[in-house]
Amino acid sequence: ALPHQVGVLPSPCPRRVKRLAPAGYIRGHPDLLHEQQLGFGFRFFVSARLDKQLAERLVNFEATICQWPEVVACWLKNGRFDYLLRVAVTDLHEFERFLTANLTRINGVASIESSIPLRRVKERAARLV
Repeated sequence: ALPHQVGVLPSPCPRRVKRLAPAGYIRGHPDLLHEQQLGFGFRFFVSARLDKQLAERLVNFEATICQWPEVVACWLKNGRFDYLLRVAVTDLHEFERFLTANLTRINGVASIESSIPLRRVKERAARLV
């Protein structure tokens, strides 16, 4: 899949990956895992707003969510909410447990808003051109 994505023949692809990884162009394995096949077919986005954007609140929030395997990506952002999280869970029950037992209990979280993606329209590991 990687040779096709980057437009090279399969044979030189492993050699190029070996050369690009130490130079910092590749972080980790370049293939994307299929979360649904792994049993985490229920994905959602959560926007979280902190009560104050103090350094200690940001550090605490980030350290806490980095411990949870359900959070597969997180961005600090500007706008109405401070963070955008991408979360992958097994089902609606785990979604509810994650929100009520974990996310809403972080000190300083003022509000959250979640949304469920209906269908992935496009995804790439990175921009190549």
